[in-house]
Amino acid sequence: MRGKQAPKRDIPADLKYNDESISKLINYIMKGGKKTVAENIVYGAFEIIKNKTKQDPRHIFNKAIKKASPLVEVRGKRVGGANYQVPFQVRGDRRYYLGCKWIIEAAKAKKGKDMAERLAIEILDASQGEGNAVKKRENVHKMAESNKAFAHFAR
Repeated sequence: MRGKQAPKRDIPADLKYNDESISKLINYIMKGGKKTVAENIVYGAFEIIKNKTKQDPRHIFNKAIKKASPLVEVRGKRVGGANYQVPFQVRGDRRYYLGCKWIIEAAKAKKGKDMAERLAIEILDASQGEGNAVKKRENVHKMAESNKAFAHFAR
């Protein structure tokens, strides 16, 4: 690694819920600097969740992130002449990022409805332990479990 590591930037909390994690979700959804479009998608999804469940959408979103976020992941590591898939524990900020990313990807993969509805459905599914984002997490955990023999290469 060359040079200094870039400093962590403070992300301001979003305007509606005053929550930094929702602000990060908006930034992950944003394409081409169109933040208002991303905000409309997220707030629309949260409104749909609120109407369907009659609960606080932040609570359901946090539950969904918790169920979709991985605890371990595999990374390729070259030892000698061979490449091994070595399981590593996932740090907290990366865990949140991967959970959000998988929920967004699963919502984008669905077709037919607008993005706010698809995102709301995927968040609701993930909060109940279902959906494509949770399946992705289970697949990553299975990969880490099957490559546990190479854990001693992790350093």
